[in-house]
Amino acid sequence: MDKASNAMTIASPLKIIFAGTPVFAAVALQALLESPYQIIAVYTQPDRPAGRGRKLTASPVKELALQYNLPVHQPASLRDIQEQDILSQMQPDVIVVAAYGLLLPPSVLQIPRLGCINIHASLLPRWRGAAPIQRAILAGDEKTGVTIMQMEKGLDTGPMICKVACPIQLTDTTAVLHDRLAQLGASTIVTTLSQLLYSQPEMQDETLATYAHKITKEEARLDWHSSANELARQVRAFNPWPVAFAQHGEQVIRVWAAAVIEKDVRQHQPGEILQADVNGIDIATSQNALRLLKIQLAGGRMLPVADILNGRQHDFTVGKIL
Repeated sequence: MDKASNAMTIASPLKIIFAGTPVFAAVALQALLESPYQIIAVYTQPDRPAGRGRKLTASPVKELALQYNLPVHQPASLRDIQEQDILSQMQPDVIVVAAYGLLLPPSVLQIPRLGCINIHASLLPRWRGAAPIQRAILAGDEKTGVTIMQMEKGLDTGPMICKVACPIQLTDTTAVLHDRLAQLGASTIVTTLSQLLYSQPEMQDETLATYAHKITKEEARLDWHSSANELARQVRAFNPWPVAFAQHGEQVIRVWAAAVIEKDVRQHQPGEILQADVNGIDIATSQNALRLLKIQLAGGRMLPVADILNGRQHDFTVGKIL
């Protein structure tokens, strides 16, 4: 097909297969559903047990797809030849992927005539991998963004079609930044698809690549020998999951919000309670103090520190060591 004919074809509504699972992906799917493009099928991960009753629960992407009466496919893997045949028979122009959670084998990447493109929540090649938002906050990055990339065999290594940056505010938690990037990714993918035929993808600079490893619960443990700045970034990065925590005697304290307080702490031990009042609980670190603003005690709800101190089930005596 020559370029002119291809241009005429792409001017008509693109036939898109969308593959994604969590809220981040559902925001992008919603934007595509409101665009001129044609979503012919949706792929998402199988229903998973969730909640206290461990009831099988559909993903946010599946719930949205069903609202629009879209065909939903939930294979456990795309390596199966039969699953690949099903994909191929739909003859998609492009597969749009956003936090799908399943590997797309090379044979699947070759099915759409315009390839498979991915919405990634970082400015590639920085923070390839599973947890780019958390890693950017933990590292103290001043900006992040979304990258629309052509998918290839490697993990987030493909040519970049479009990058859009946004600042990381000093108050941003992962929850807040996630929602901002989800909206940014949604608007960017709609624009990118309209220009897909004429785009000139840029190869990634491998010398600048960093990897965003999956988050573990143990990483959320606060070590008072770190600086207050590092600890504050932990609190923000691990909100809403797995939530930063510290040990206070036999009790685990989950820290949902905190702030850095510039204070000379050289005469105090890391973890020492310096102050506890309605303003917060100040803890000595290796550099400055960390003020706990919202915490959750075992068996309780997340509350402002002032409410915790008004209760009886606490012991935040000045001079104690956490």
